Amino acid sequence: MRNFAWVLVFAFLFVVSIGAQSQQQAGKDLTWAFPVINGSLPTEEAGPKSLPGSTKTYTQMQIEDLSNPPDWFPDEHAPAPQIVQHGHGAALACGACHLMSGLGHPESADLTGFRAEYIMRQMADFKSGARKDAARMNGIAQALSEDEIRQASEWFATLKPAPWTKVVEANTVTKTFVGQGRMRFGQPGGGTEPIGNRVITLPQDQSRATSRDPHSGFMAYVPVGSLAKGEALVRTGSSGKTIACAICHGDSLQGLGNVPRIGGLHPIYIARQLYLFKDGTRNGIDAQLMKKPVAQLTDEDIVAIAAYVASQAPPK
Repeated sequence: MRNFAWVLVFAFLFVVSIGAQSQQQAGKDLTWAFPVINGSLPTEEAGPKSLPGSTKTYTQMQIEDLSNPPDWFPDEHAPAPQIVQHGHGAALACGACHLMSGLGHPESADLTGFRAEYIMRQMADFKSGARKDAARMNGIAQALSEDEIRQASEWFATLKPAPWTKVVEANTVTKTFVGQGRMRFGQPGGGTEPIGNRVITLPQDQSRATSRDPHSGFMAYVPVGSLAKGEALVRTGSSGKTIACAICHGDSLQGLGNVPRIGGLHPIYIARQLYLFKDGTRNGIDAQLMKKPVAQLTDEDIVAIAAYVASQAPPK
């Protein structure tokens, strides 16, 4: 069984590496936004785990079961549809990557604060291939029934956004690696390095993050000056370089009509989407509206926009 699990890990790495290759063109290394596993955490101790404020206990094996994720705080949400809590075949349980709070991890996505119709449109695009995800979502969407997609979308649409990522400007950051689940962690040996033109997102509490704790968020380190530059791009379009985001996404960046919220989302998620809009990997009806805004953006612009947008806390 252990050998089979490692076969799956290497197969997953191969698929993710292929998807990341399109982001390594012209000498660019964008693995900060498109994480590729290049290390692993030490094996967790056996036995039940608990979290502050929760009456539940799970073993690490149960926590890592992507078809049956832990629900640490079941009283904090309405009863979830079967597919959110229990996957089948290629259709992994939604709550595994997006958490039972909907806030998700940086390598996946925050699903709170979106209309059900928007989520269903994205799932339709994943299913058709108009929107591509090198890791999982195309295969998951194809394995889901329309009823499962509707039920999950309507349930996630009931979840409220919450502050989840603290954005901090820095010249240097801890040396890191990408471990299990494509999450980034600090190198055990410590050390620092220049941040360069990257966003480096780390768990606020590594143990709680790897336990899929929906109460423990993330720290995102961004280049010094990126918040001010991002604000200019987002709020004014920076002298015609792009289109002010608030025109479509609302003054608070929390969405306007059928246009989704972007304020407070994971910064590396925002960066990934801007790159995918720009290189044509993300398509569909919604994507067509983003082609012109991203056309002239540089890598530095994308980092700045992602930093500023992520710093805009969602409504309480």
